[in-house]
Amino acid sequence: MKRYAHLFFDLDHTLWDFRTNSRAVLRELHAELGLAAAGVPDAREMIGAYEEINAGLWKRMENGHMDKDVMRVLRFRNTLLRFGVKNERLARILGDEYLDRTPRMNGLFPGTLEMLHELRPHFGLHIITNGFEATQATKIRHSGLHVFFDQVITSESVGTAKPDPRIFQKALKLAGANAAESLMIGDSISADMAGARAAGMDQVHFHPEEEDGDPLATYRIRGMGALRAIVGE
Repeated sequence: MKRYAHLFFDLDHTLWDFRTNSRAVLRELHAELGLAAAGVPDAREMIGAYEEINAGLWKRMENGHMDKDVMRVLRFRNTLLRFGVKNERLARILGDEYLDRTPRMNGLFPGTLEMLHELRPHFGLHIITNGFEATQATKIRHSGLHVFFDQVITSESVGTAKPDPRIFQKALKLAGANAAESLMIGDSISADMAGARAAGMDQVHFHPEEEDGDPLATYRIRGMGALRAIVGE
């Protein structure tokens, strides 16, 4: 079995349960801000629209076609417009409250903390995440992840996002690691798996909700407990 010295994790959708945390906040805001009366009758429909719109805007931002501040404004404005609601003030309040509340949610995937407790004495543990520096730091702190990781590398701090090999190379340098002794664990085939592969790192595709994982990944797991067998702990 290959021995690794450093394990690099994605944050959202891998350790921190982004979907569950985000949806909980959106349901809260739908109720508290009276969005049903404003013209958005169903919270589930709003969440579906928001997730679709947000994903498209994130891709444009990661490809360098949109500024992050523009993306933050458009995602809730466009969500409301999907329901025929044109209300700049409400869109701004939604955006501000979402940004304030969501990072403070502490939902993690099952078994995450137990696994990290076991791995911490034996490996250098690090995070590589596409996200805003302050937002990701808040998530890590409020969910208790901060005690486990040596380096946290964000796309905002490096100036480039996964799958660009440069963010992986920067992470390896900061960790004092080389690619051959490092393993990347993440949920995204296009960002985590392809990016780590291009940087010469082995990869673990975490795919809890999909039947089949990335066929090109070094390893594939559907639960974090399976990582123990891969790293030998």
